[in-house]
Amino acid sequence: MIATKPDASVPSRNECFVLHGIRDTRFEERPKPKLLKDTETFHQSVIVAPKKTGICGAHIFSDVRVVGSAVKDLQVGDRVALEPGESCRLCHSCKSGRYEQCPDMVFAATPPYDGGTLAGYYMLPGDLCYKLPDSVSLEQGALMEPLSVAVMAVHRIGAMPHNANVVVFGAGPVGLLTMAVAKALGARSVIGVDIQQDRLDFAKEYAATDVYVPGPVKEGEERVEYSRRQAEEMRKKFGFEERGDKGVDLVLDCTGAEVCIQTGIWITKHGGTFVQELTVKGSFRYGPGIYPLAIDLVGRGLINLKPLITHRYTFKEAKEAFHANETGKGADGKAVIKAMIDGPL
Repeated sequence: MIATKPDASVPSRNECFVLHGIRDTRFEERPKPKLLKDTETFHQSVIVAPKKTGICGAHIFSDVRVVGSAVKDLQVGDRVALEPGESCRLCHSCKSGRYEQCPDMVFAATPPYDGGTLAGYYMLPGDLCYKLPDSVSLEQGALMEPLSVAVMAVHRIGAMPHNANVVVFGAGPVGLLTMAVAKALGARSVIGVDIQQDRLDFAKEYAATDVYVPGPVKEGEERVEYSRRQAEEMRKKFGFEERGDKGVDLVLDCTGAEVCIQTGIWITKHGGTFVQELTVKGSFRYGPGIYPLAIDLVGRGLINLKPLITHRYTFKEAKEAFHANETGKGADGKAVIKAMIDGPL
């Protein structure tokens, strides 16, 4: 039996904001999703009404509107954070507990799938909805997805030791959250690295114990030599050594930039986590048990997500929100860290 009830706080139509191509976004009305009777979807899925979606990515807070008959831990009206990627549950990766590596993952608003959470309604399996404690706000709930990316990198993949020295390359939203997770889980020092001073100023106020702006490339200097020199300069500035307790235990790159990866290799201590004699590990999104840990860190006040939300938009202002995210500044002229869009009503 399906549980459902009307609520004036949810939209009467399924109005959606859809990406059709580069800078080609449109408002469309689509059919409301339905749980088809006598199917697996009917029994195991839920339909939610998204309330907050963060840019960039599928960062969503919703409340539950329809509950499949086999879903036992959710009910209509529950406030939930969504894990917006549905794996096949049958392949080797899924069976091995690494469902984030599923080759057939259906991820919200990720081509070739255009169904996202900037919509009146969204359907997904019930076990990908995580109830939020009352202490977690709507907007904080919408940031559980990028926070889970950071938790996965620091806790599960990086296996950060207690009292570690950590360096994070990139002070965008995921980099900032990575710094916050490292700090919350007991890092001794967290160094943020970026080329934008304003982002680093925010990082130092938010979670970093210190920050570093790489200097310019010298004339004729090769990239590898530049990276090596930057690593040496970082060691001198922060008192890091190549081995032992004063070395960098964990480096997390949140940029994908070649020079950051190279510098990260040079700055990591012998036996630390990154590459060569070190340990190279890839972290992609999140996996089993990560969302509950992320929610717990926020619920207990160990991580504060509120300062990250710098700009807020209504559903009808979604185009303006994406433009601000692309340019890095809002109409107020202030830098965008995280933009939040309301669901339609």
